[in-house]
Amino acid sequence: MTASVTRGRVLFAAAVVLAAAAAWTARHVLAVIGALDGGGHRFTFAYAAMFLLLIWQLGSSYLEKPAVVTDRMQGHLDALHVVGIVPAYNEDPAALRACLESMIFQTRRPDTIYVVDDGSKLTEGYQPIKRWFLDVAPVHGIIAAWHIQPNAGKRHAQAAAVRSTPAADVYWTVDSDTISDPNALRELLKPFADPAVQSVAGVVMAANVRSSFLTRFTDLWLVTGQLTDRSSLSVFGCVWVNSGPIAAYRAEVVRDNLGAYLTETFFGRRVPFSDDSLLTLFAMVRGRTVQQPSAFAFSLMPENAGHFCRMFLRWMRGSFIRTWWRVRYLSLLSIAWWLHLLRWAATVVATVLFVAVAILSPIIDPDPRAIPWLVAVPLIVGYGQALRYMTVRRSDQSTAYQWGTWLLTPVAVVFALVVLRAIRWYGIATCWRTGWGTRTKVEVALSS
Repeated sequence: MTASVTRGRVLFAAAVVLAAAAAWTARHVLAVIGALDGGGHRFTFAYAAMFLLLIWQLGSSYLEKPAVVTDRMQGHLDALHVVGIVPAYNEDPAALRACLESMIFQTRRPDTIYVVDDGSKLTEGYQPIKRWFLDVAPVHGIIAAWHIQPNAGKRHAQAAAVRSTPAADVYWTVDSDTISDPNALRELLKPFADPAVQSVAGVVMAANVRSSFLTRFTDLWLVTGQLTDRSSLSVFGCVWVNSGPIAAYRAEVVRDNLGAYLTETFFGRRVPFSDDSLLTLFAMVRGRTVQQPSAFAFSLMPENAGHFCRMFLRWMRGSFIRTWWRVRYLSLLSIAWWLHLLRWAATVVATVLFVAVAILSPIIDPDPRAIPWLVAVPLIVGYGQALRYMTVRRSDQSTAYQWGTWLLTPVAVVFALVVLRAIRWYGIATCWRTGWGTRTKVEVALSS
């Protein structure tokens, strides 16, 4: 599988968004003028503020461009010793094999691939893969390592690889259920030509997008989020969270913080999840954290609602815990600190508005005229944001199939407004539950 950003699609999406933004801006200006004269809706100023934040986010996301390098810069990048780290625990053997194949046959190969079996109990099929990997990787000039340890968690699995590779300049983190685009590593390294860049995020897409309705709209929701929210942050060099399936870090960022990485606690409880966001925070404290929108990976996504909700709940608990560390360790003089504060303020305001407008108002002061707006506004915003999904062309999908996925935007919007928002606040309320919820069986298989 391969993916690429299509310039023509980007220009089309940008033109549509710009035209819609101009029309909607005029409407908000008139509404604010009316409110200043004593008329208008009671939430006019709140709506205008949220609209400005939306325009800032969407506008910034379209300013993100893939990093490009000169021949001299490329020579420097080619000289870097890159170590790919692949923790594996009870993984589908076919998925693990596909993961390693995609890493070996990169257009810019890693110098070392270090697989850590973190005490898997379901090891049937692993031995043939191990023998194949240890035989094939060296043929392609790659140092191959396969380490087995008692189950200790993903962070300790990564640490085993870090301790064994002191020559590494860059660590490339890959999840064991992920297939990397052939150009993933080459593209992922390009931002490191800037010495200020400490970590680079890639774009994750669903490998099993055709498996179910859930995986299809998850792909839409996930990719749209990366190419809007994360892209807007990347422009300012302050990506908050890299994705585990595809990310890269300067080796010093990981080595110098390995102790804190392995011993993180929250109110005395060990935190085994949200490893990607912690590594990204370590990088952010040192310099710029960016996304390379031309680096892609395809990861297996949950195929049933229970698995998806557990995953998202873990993300939300980790996100809330990480909030405290960002407030504490990021400089007050950094744009990252203030953007972080702004986003949380917007989250609270958006939730209050949703409850007030969509739940309380229809009960306390029912107004049938408000119903079309309650339906239309989220859908218009959702469709506008989801146009970013259409800027990426996948080798395993036709354009018609992608547009069909884009048409699922109302499902993603309702799911995000109701289900995901509820899970987010439940995760915040139960953030002290820091267990990973380790799987005891293969939950998603590549063959499915």
